[in-house]
Amino acid sequence: MKIGILGTGGIVKTIVPTLKGMENAQCHAIASRTEERAREAAEEYGFAKAYGSYEELAADPEVELVYIATPHSCHYEEMKMCIRHGKPVLCEKAFTMNAAQAREVKELAQKAGVFVAEAIWTRYMPSRKLIQDILDSGIIGRVSMLTANLSYPISGKPRIVLPELAGGALLDVGVYGLNFAVMHFGEEIERIESSVRFTDTGVDGMESITLMYKDGRVAVLTHGIYGRSDRKGIFYGEKGYIVVENINNPQSISVYGTDDRLVQRTEVPEQITGYEYEFLECMECIGNGRLQSHSMPLEDSISMMGLMDSIRRDWGLVYPQER
Repeated sequence: MKIGILGTGGIVKTIVPTLKGMENAQCHAIASRTEERAREAAEEYGFAKAYGSYEELAADPEVELVYIATPHSCHYEEMKMCIRHGKPVLCEKAFTMNAAQAREVKELAQKAGVFVAEAIWTRYMPSRKLIQDILDSGIIGRVSMLTANLSYPISGKPRIVLPELAGGALLDVGVYGLNFAVMHFGEEIERIESSVRFTDTGVDGMESITLMYKDGRVAVLTHGIYGRSDRKGIFYGEKGYIVVENINNPQSISVYGTDDRLVQRTEVPEQITGYEYEFLECMECIGNGRLQSHSMPLEDSISMMGLMDSIRRDWGLVYPQER
């Protein structure tokens, strides 16, 4: 399948080796806002075509799937453009700026009969099922709580700190913590409690979010843009606990007893980069005429954006485009 990429940011350095390592994907075209940058990127990464505008790439009749790799604030308009051109889309997280935009994208895609999915890679990875199977096995008994953290020293990046780019920790790294909780505890949330520290630019720089579930379980999540965290996800049960190494790309799942001794350790399957799973599923869905992915259906993207909307409302964080 011929893949076209909108944007030439840092994520492309990971996506290109992913596609080149796959047997059924081809780096066909890349687009930037200037022709010069597009040509540089095409030469650097080995794309057959370079476009100086995103619309030109979307209009290329050979492109079979568009991967959107631009800042959060651009996703909504760019997905709509791709849908107008009848192009299937895999859009980087966060899917949009808010739930209203996500809902409109879904409606437009369904009306046009165009495949659209959110590229939240942890939803597509084999590790998702591995973790859930271990939880469901009852090896640590009834689980009452999970904790998860994700933080990187990324405060120097404009897309992270500028409000007009829908910056902040929540939409960039917090989305992983929230997805981790929802994947394994579900969406039956009774209430949300949170605390936030804002950056000088007015977006969230660090936060603690607690999801109180209707069945009594609790998920405690922390995210930030200033320092490197251990990125662990931990489930607490009656008979022990489960440690997931790196919620952003799980490497192993370790089970410990109440005496803190290792009971079992599960390694995740070897991967190219981890991004291949989202591409494989999207290509399979497109080939079979499906309009949504199995692992991240659009209602789940809308729900996740709604969850982050409610958290931002509590903080009073409004992006300029929303005013």
